[in-house]
Amino acid sequence: MSGRPRGGPRWGALRGGRLLQDGAPGGPVLRLLVRLVRRPLLPAVRLWRRNIQLRVVAATMLMSLTVVLALGFVVIAQVSTGLLDAKEEAAQSQAAGGFAVAQEKANTPATVDGPDATDNKVGRDASTWMNSLVKQLASGGQTAFEVVALGVGTGSGAPGGPAAGGVTGPGASGVKGARASGNVDPTASVPAGLRHAVNHATGTFKTFSQIKYTAGAGDKDPEPALVVGKRLTDINGDPYDLYYLFPLTQEEESLNLVKSTIATAGLFVVVLLGAIAWVVVRQIVTPVRMAAGIAERLSAGRLQERMKVTGEDDIARLGEAFNKMAQNLQGKIQQLEDLSRMQRRFVSDVSHELRTPLTTVRMAADVIHDARVDFDPVTARSAELLAGQLDRFESLLADLLEISRFDAGAAALEAEPIDLRDVVHRVVEGAEPLAEHKGTRIRVLGDTQPVIAEADARRVERVLRNLVVNAVEHGEGRDVVVRLASAGGAVAIAVRDYGVGLKPGEATRVFNRFWRADPARARTTGGTGLGLSIAVEDARLHGGWLQAWGEPGGGSQFRLTLPRTADEPLRGSPIPLEPEDSRANRARAAAGAADRPKGPQAQAPARTDRSAIPPRPPVGGAVPVPADPTALPGSGARVVARPADQAAQEDGAGGR
Repeated sequence: MSGRPRGGPRWGALRGGRLLQDGAPGGPVLRLLVRLVRRPLLPAVRLWRRNIQLRVVAATMLMSLTVVLALGFVVIAQVSTGLLDAKEEAAQSQAAGGFAVAQEKANTPATVDGPDATDNKVGRDASTWMNSLVKQLASGGQTAFEVVALGVGTGSGAPGGPAAGGVTGPGASGVKGARASGNVDPTASVPAGLRHAVNHATGTFKTFSQIKYTAGAGDKDPEPALVVGKRLTDINGDPYDLYYLFPLTQEEESLNLVKSTIATAGLFVVVLLGAIAWVVVRQIVTPVRMAAGIAERLSAGRLQERMKVTGEDDIARLGEAFNKMAQNLQGKIQQLEDLSRMQRRFVSDVSHELRTPLTTVRMAADVIHDARVDFDPVTARSAELLAGQLDRFESLLADLLEISRFDAGAAALEAEPIDLRDVVHRVVEGAEPLAEHKGTRIRVLGDTQPVIAEADARRVERVLRNLVVNAVEHGEGRDVVVRLASAGGAVAIAVRDYGVGLKPGEATRVFNRFWRADPARARTTGGTGLGLSIAVEDARLHGGWLQAWGEPGGGSQFRLTLPRTADEPLRGSPIPLEPEDSRANRARAAAGAADRPKGPQAQAPARTDRSAIPPRPPVGGAVPVPADPTALPGSGARVVARPADQAAQEDGAGGR
């Protein structure tokens, strides 16, 4: 019943889409973890699958978020580029002026007197001049920029380093060393790549870096900056590098403001679009949900339900059309119910009304039949025919009454635990006289173990009697095999014959009322044509299945599957619908045997005689058969098409 293949590794399926081998290390643990993780998500998944409004709103918000993110990236990139371009242009212009002033001061001729003597060459060494230059250049920028002067070779092992104070530098003569304004760490703030470019080429160079401060700045965090540098000469004509460091703090604040504005506006737009989508979709989904609920109530039999229609739009037109359809449907169903009620009542009334005159006719016919020995042969034969047809008439009336009970829903099930072996044995004993007359042997398989089920013994016996008698009638004198089996929550009884079988398409009509495959075919028992119709109704009343299989010239098999416990749903049958000795299964077995390598003692395959009796199943207990996962409820059936070489025998096929 589990449908798990036999042999080889056993696989456990996880609904998450992965398969874990049961025997693999950690398999059960992983499955347990997946179940624990999946269990809280099941309500959300169920809501997502069932709520179209939620899916539409979520999709709208997701697409809106994507558009807002893309637009935000574009805007931020453009604003950032614009700010940096403006900053670079202003920085280059300001740095160019500073470089010109520094070089002009280095080239100023010496003077002896004057208020600006501290800025002239006389009485000053290059180191003092450089400190004064850095301080003077930085004083013009206030917090707009910082100035750094580096001697040739500074940062690559040259002596000298930053000192505390506003302007840092060594006390030795010469310009070799580092000087900076504003407690800036000169060697750490100027990238090595920029220093290398300034040292090995002429012109102005720039790059982006960070301004890092010394310990005297009070743990001030590094700031992004634009660094512009150039090679100049001091008052002695020695080269040195002068750098302007322009902080980008203001630009960074402006960019952060733009980012926060875009994020806030984007979030507002996404939420607003989600709310708009929710309102719009709700206007459409609400009538659809109303129509779905009314359709469910209509299908449950409440035919008076109607939709509320307001307005003149498309939804209102849909509601009007739905109401008109429901009204017409209610009228047609009411008309059909009245007609069906009249038909059932007619059948019931006729059946009941015929019982009284039939009883009188039966009494008179019995008197005539008992006195037939005193009649001439023709009259005696007529008396016998009259008694036989009266028996058939009574059986037909009883079947019509039973059918009318099923149609009216008045059939009651009296289920109790029974052993189906007893029912089968009673049916076989009752069919023995007919089987002896037809030269047929009825064999029962699978009756070594109890087959217990909650069922109505009278109805099950009636179903099996129909199946066994039909098998004997159409078995052409060959064996009839009755097989019992139980597995899981189901029990099954299969009746197999090796007679004329069923033509393609006949198994789907074999349960129809008064249907016969060949009306001209003689019947020994003189059935009414309602036996299988009543049998399938009995099976449905139990919550079980009655299914048929057949192949022309290869016999047929009828399978009754019942739940072991009343009201338990069936998931499969312990007996396959197509028997193992069917023509198709024998062909597959022969093909498999032909594919296997043959040894020196391998026997030659026997020639198949299609006119011979098919091989009989082994005598004894039934071998447990896997559940049939393709079994369908109701009177589903399967027919195997007849081979071309058997087409000439089709006129011999008879109905059931």
